[in-house]
Amino acid sequence: MLHAECYSQEERSLPFPERWPRASKFLLSACAAAVAELVTFPLDLTKTRLQIQGEAAVRRYGAAARRAVPYRGMLRTAAGIVQEEGLLKLWQGATPAVYRHIVYSGVRMVTYEHIRDSVLGRAEDKSFPLWKSVVGGMAAGAIGQFFASPTDLVKVQMQMEGKRRLEGKPLRFHGVHHAFVKILSEGGIRGLWAGWVPNVQRAALVNMGDLTTYDSVKHFLLLNTPLQDNSVTHSLASACSGLVAAILGTPADVVKTRIMNQPRDKQGRGLLYKSSADCLIQAIQGEGFMSLYKGFLPTWMRMDLNLSAGHEEIVNPENVWNGIPEVTKSPYEADSLHSLSAEGSELKGRTSILLSKLLPYEEFIVSWMLSICLLLQKAKSMIF
Repeated sequence: MLHAECYSQEERSLPFPERWPRASKFLLSACAAAVAELVTFPLDLTKTRLQIQGEAAVRRYGAAARRAVPYRGMLRTAAGIVQEEGLLKLWQGATPAVYRHIVYSGVRMVTYEHIRDSVLGRAEDKSFPLWKSVVGGMAAGAIGQFFASPTDLVKVQMQMEGKRRLEGKPLRFHGVHHAFVKILSEGGIRGLWAGWVPNVQRAALVNMGDLTTYDSVKHFLLLNTPLQDNSVTHSLASACSGLVAAILGTPADVVKTRIMNQPRDKQGRGLLYKSSADCLIQAIQGEGFMSLYKGFLPTWMRMDLNLSAGHEEIVNPENVWNGIPEVTKSPYEADSLHSLSAEGSELKGRTSILLSKLLPYEEFIVSWMLSICLLLQKAKSMIF
């Protein structure tokens, strides 16, 4: 009994990440993803508007659809939104987007670690082969996207509300809560997962293209060019992996967006498309094959920013809470460890090291969060 009480007290004295390692990683990744989502959201809104413009299936609904002047290109789309709807409308739908990113990024990270450690397992030398990383990444991405699909549905529909107002159509929702309630009341639980099939397909394809391309390009650059293993090599490999991921995932993303945005009857059934395959066929027949790549440029730009954090360096939350930032290689490469020296570790020095290490955009967001954690620890106001 005494041993059990001592063990319980000792367990409570441990830092939060040691007691709940996966929960701490979930919180860190979800918060970083949410901040990055807010900063890059105008690209996502622009992408959605581009994917909807010129939709062949809408022409059957007559004059209202024909009067709408389609946007042309990413810059003109963004400028049109600002001029016609207002600057803040570039963030319309940002709230469900943050919900979506918290669920998706958190579930994906925790699921990937579980698959890596408990399902696929490491090799005898503790390495993790590329093919296992690809399988685990695709599975984790698909599972995370499935759970996040209702928030994606609300996000897409809210992103199109400004355009509906310009076309003289009534607004569908008065807020995020009203959107969830209305969709649930009209289509039931199944209605919340409208468009989940192309959504999951997109996530799996994006993860596959990202993981395989990044590793291959980086090794090619290191073996065949004078480049060293630094931020330049990482940025080039990330740009290439984002390009391949966008090429693979954009068609499914277009189908997903159109299915989620289509009008529905009182039972929640789509009026334009019967299925993902039907949407794909109508898009190709009515608009041509390249209609599947509408919104490709903002998609690629956004992926290049968001995917870069998952490649080169992953911060160990346990050491963050202990006040010692520790950076490890990505699971797609060797599990070598690069510890940052804690000697003479003034807060300013630690932050500058992190900022110089985490150069890509979303990694800068992570470093900013780490600095906040270090400030809290420095002031001895950590709650864990």
